[in-house]
Amino acid sequence: ISPVPPYSREQPIFTTRAHVFQIDPSTKKNWVPASKQAVTVSYFYDSTRNSYRIISVDGAKVIINSTITPNMTFTKTSQKFGQWADSRANTVFGLGFPSEQQLTKFAEKFQEVKEAAKLARDRSQEKIETSSNHSQESGRETPSSTRASSVNGTDDEKASHGGSAEAHLKSENDKLKIALAQSSSNVKKWETELQTLRESNARLSTALQESAASIEHWKKQFSACKEENDQLRGKIEELEEQCNEINKEKERNAQLSRRLQELETELQDKEL
Repeated sequence: ISPVPPYSREQPIFTTRAHVFQIDPSTKKNWVPASKQAVTVSYFYDSTRNSYRIISVDGAKVIINSTITPNMTFTKTSQKFGQWADSRANTVFGLGFPSEQQLTKFAEKFQEVKEAAKLARDRSQEKIETSSNHSQESGRETPSSTRASSVNGTDDEKASHGGSAEAHLKSENDKLKIALAQSSSNVKKWETELQTLRESNARLSTALQESAASIEHWKKQFSACKEENDQLRGKIEELEEQCNEINKEKERNAQLSRRLQELETELQDKEL
């Protein structure tokens, strides 16, 4: 796996959304929700310390600030849940994702960042060893000068150490401020998207109600037309029966007319 490139601390290496949990410190078994809803969880590269962190902010509260070390392991415990232990924070973090695909992406990125952290540690160790070797060589050449410098420079070293700690805290605060600002920006964006979805759902609900009312109207129209059709069929049947009766009467009249003519003919023959 290739190491993660050293992006600026202001830009997250990878960002996702998940529900954040921490292990119950008293039982060490149960999960305690650290956020009321899904929040942004991001990987950051800290260029000042040459380290990688997982940071998550819920409103104004930092709920994850975990430095990734080479010995950390992210474990998938279900299709949508994973966890890792942070010995420095003395806790175990758990993340619940909306889908298995998002969990897999987060786990893959964890492994990449872990490898990058190992590479960064090895390089730092090499620099320290190289610097130590140079110092030892210089010390062998001028031991008295080195000892004197060490004694006289004690106060300077303390001041330098204090300044380094102060710079580290300032850097840490700057990073958290950036993460907080980004989280707030994301919250506003998601609130806007949520409002848009609500308005869209309201329009769809109105359209659905109108469609249902229209369907009910056409059902009534269809029922009325069917009833009218049945009435017309009954009327047609009545008319057909009447026509049959009329035809029968016509036929009887024709028979009577023929019989009358026959009788008239017979009567005329008798008179002659």
